[in-house]
Amino acid sequence: MIRSSFAAIALLALTASNVDAVDRQAVTTVRPLLVTAIDQGEARGVLVGQAAQTIAQAFKSTAPIEIDVKTVQALGEPGCKRLAVTTSQDGVLDFNREQRETQSGRKAFTYQLNYCCDGRTPQTNEASR
Repeated sequence: MIRSSFAAIALLALTASNVDAVDRQAVTTVRPLLVTAIDQGEARGVLVGQAAQTIAQAFKSTAPIEIDVKTVQALGEPGCKRLAVTTSQDGVLDFNREQRETQSGRKAFTYQLNYCCDGRTPQTNEASR
């Protein structure tokens, strides 16, 4: 009984420490997250595959590349929305040119785009209808 209780507690602790990774969808491109965010308001993913390897080499970090997508506003056409995409990664090497120091840390980049479920990116005049 004690062994099974200990095993259950250990498993719970491991699961709880990895909750963020569990609720992220593994993706090779951002497209499935864009579609999910249009349907559900937001999506969370982690980039895997060749794109993740290329980014890992460029930024000298093997930490997971997390992608969060949120709906900013609905557009005039059904199935099309303005989305905010934030890509972040821990352990990214940041070179300070003035102090000649290198320091790794969490870096994030956010951008916005208009996107439709069918893969189109509506132009500004189409988006304002």
